Parts: sequence; C-alpha cells; structure tokens
Amino acid sequence: MASMTAFSYLTGASALHRMDVRFKLASMILCSLATVKAQADGLLLLTLALGIILVYIRLPLNILIRELRYFSFLLLFVFIARSLATPGEPFIKLSFVTLTYEGINDGALVCWRLSNIVFVGIIFVATTRPSALKTAVEWWLRPLPFVPEQRVAVMMSLVIRFMPVILEQARETADAQKARGVENRKNPFYRLKKIALPVLIRTFITADELAVAMDARCYTEKRTSVSLTACRNDWLILGGVILFCCLMVV
Repeated sequence: MASMTAFSYLTGASALHRMDVRFKLASMILCSLATVKAQADGLLLLTLALGIILVYIRLPLNILIRELRYFSFLLLFVFIARSLATPGEPFIKLSFVTLTYEGINDGALVCWRLSNIVFVGIIFVATTRPSALKTAVEWWLRPLPFVPEQRVAVMMSLVIRFMPVILEQARETADAQKARGVENRKNPFYRLKKIALPVLIRTFITADELAVAMDARCYTEKRTSVSLTACRNDWLILGGVILFCCLMVV
C-alpha cells in the first residue's frame, strides 16, 4: 500500500473537508484563473492564504518538501528560460546569452504563479475524497452535449487514487538505485534514465493489471454516485473566494 503523499486524501473534519465538492472544485478553478492574471500583490495575498490553509488542514510539512523537491527543478528551468528569453535591460551579458532585469522579474512571477496553482491543487486533493470528486465532475459535465461525463469522472478519480501509488513506485525505484550506487555516477542524464525508465515500465504494468482486473469484474463507469448537498456555508465560502479572486486581480 502506498504511504501518504502530498497528492493523497488527508482525513479531517475541517470546513474544507465538509465543503460541497462542486463548490470546492469551482473555487479551485477560480483561484487558478485569478493566479494567472494576478501580479505580485495578488500573489502575495494568495500565498499567505494558502499558508494559513495548509496549517489549518494540518498537512505535514515534511511530506510537502519530500514530494515537491523535484518540482523545484522545473521551476528553476522555467525561471532560467524566461530570464534568457525576455528582452530588456541586460543584467548579465555574455557573448552568447543575455540575462535581463525584465526576464528575472517575469521568470519570478511565472514561477510564483505555478507554485500557487500547485498548492491550490494540493489543498483540493488533500481535502477531497476521490469518490466525491467523481460525482462533482460528473455533475458539472452533465449539461455539456457529446461529453461522456461518467467516463471522464472515472478517469479523473483513478488519476487521483493512483498518484500516490506512482510516487511510491518512484521512491522504491530511487532507493533501489541508491543501493546499487547509481548516485555515484556524475552524469545526471544517466541517473535520470536509470530511475525514469523503471518507473515508467512499472507504471504501465500496474495500469495494465488494473485494466484487466476492472474488466474481469465487469466494472463500468455507471456507478452509484455519492450524495452531494450544498448548504449556506458553501455559498458563503464560494462568495468569499470570488471576492478574494477579484481582489487578487485588481
């Protein structure tokens, strides 16, 4: 069984845990859209709010650091790419590359936005049961024509359920490679290949076994959905999120 990760449901009785998933999903989408448009002041407000929420739902800090350490490399790559690709006043100028002040500012804002969006998603996953998420996605997609809402909802639910399994497989593979001394290799591409390929192979094997097991049990997307009921607090929280997003953008 996979251990708890930053991408798994965290049992709790907070207001976010009790919130109707349809409203919670809408709030997550609104915050993500507002983050894309927000500048430094708005991003600072959201970062403070996310920090308070993470403490409120008691998501362990060590799990966040452990699971997101590789995400920092992606942010570093994005920051360097934006810093070099954005024209403006040179900060560091070499014969073949130019690092600009505007690029540094733009790269920092993009990385800040990406980080906030990731943490919004982590809070959503940590406070939402996959079964409830399936019902909410199905409810939102039902009015759309030509969209198999039940199948899409099942797919999203499976992704959430098996993300911790994939992370656990990656952790076990990394530990096995360390035991074989792969980290002593100086070539980073060699180390990446020795970790990425086994993880991909194990993931595909697990997915194939899951598909066979579901087919053997005659599993279909037509399942009994979780009952969702909205209350006044859900509307109040959604209204607060809308006002907060407007404040971020303005």
